[in-house]
Amino acid sequence: MVQVDNGQIRVTKILVHPIKSCRGTSVREVRYTPQGLENDRKWAVLDSAENKILTARELPRLVLVEPELRCDASSPTKGKLVVTVRPDSGPVSFAVPIEPTPDMLSQWEIVSDTSLFDRSAQDAYIVQSLSRGGPSPSQILSDFLGRPVHLIVKGPTPRSCLPTHAFPTLKATAVFQDGYPVLFASEESLEAVAQAVNDTAKSGPDSPGALGKIGGMDHARWEKEKVPIERFRPNIVVRGAGTPFSEDIWEKVYVTPRGSNTKDESRSFTLVSRCARCLLPNVDPATGVRDAAVPYKVISKFRTGVAPEREKTPCFGSNAVPGGNGIIRVGDQISVVEWVQSRN
Repeated sequence: MVQVDNGQIRVTKILVHPIKSCRGTSVREVRYTPQGLENDRKWAVLDSAENKILTARELPRLVLVEPELRCDASSPTKGKLVVTVRPDSGPVSFAVPIEPTPDMLSQWEIVSDTSLFDRSAQDAYIVQSLSRGGPSPSQILSDFLGRPVHLIVKGPTPRSCLPTHAFPTLKATAVFQDGYPVLFASEESLEAVAQAVNDTAKSGPDSPGALGKIGGMDHARWEKEKVPIERFRPNIVVRGAGTPFSEDIWEKVYVTPRGSNTKDESRSFTLVSRCARCLLPNVDPATGVRDAAVPYKVISKFRTGVAPEREKTPCFGSNAVPGGNGIIRVGDQISVVEWVQSRN
């Protein structure tokens, strides 16, 4: 087990994704609760016929939807979420409340049986615009996405997280995240993936390279292009461990201001599992086009077998549960206080 100098690990980027599978936003600081970062995956796009929450796995165009949080603590709704789409006819925007008032919620339709990955995602409200008149948020998104959908916000019923191999009695809840409240990833891990992609591309389509042949790879493109961290949609990006995938063996960390030695449990994050990956990171967040190979086929060559729950699925990053309420900032230090040698 490789341990690291705790004093060197820092938060380098914080990403909030207000609407599930839509464009994320880099922020300098954010509040968090045991359910995750404030306003992260609080909203989602729902298939209106099946009440199924849609993701960019089946609908890559979702990554082109641009949410922007405009917070205002003095407002009854705590500000607004401005959503922009850019069809060929020109950009269209609408605004919805960040915190709907009880009066607003009393007028919104509630959907009691939403599902995510064939599991209940509990209740949700169909969101309405702050502006009267004109097409609804759901109609604007339906037109842009080419199928009937609703924009929803999570209702009050808690959505339980599944237990993990390491934490079989896990008691945690999430909003519309895939499985767990927070996702950690390190820049060192990203650099290892990017290097593997570049090296494989440089080997050429007729040479197996160190990882073997990768079907469908655009070798000319990936000889130089780097895989951005945004493809993996983490929340907390860190640097300083020095070793790729060191987050695999972190079990409990404290995220505190630089120089602080506090062990306040509200600053703790328990890393409950490694994050098994699907094809979503293959979707280019700038274009909404899914790559045939990168990064999924590449990481499948050297990042499988690391999650007992999904041994045949490649992993990148680690899922975590916050120990309480707090604020995390870029520049905060990561102190690893509990480690795991293996979860197999």
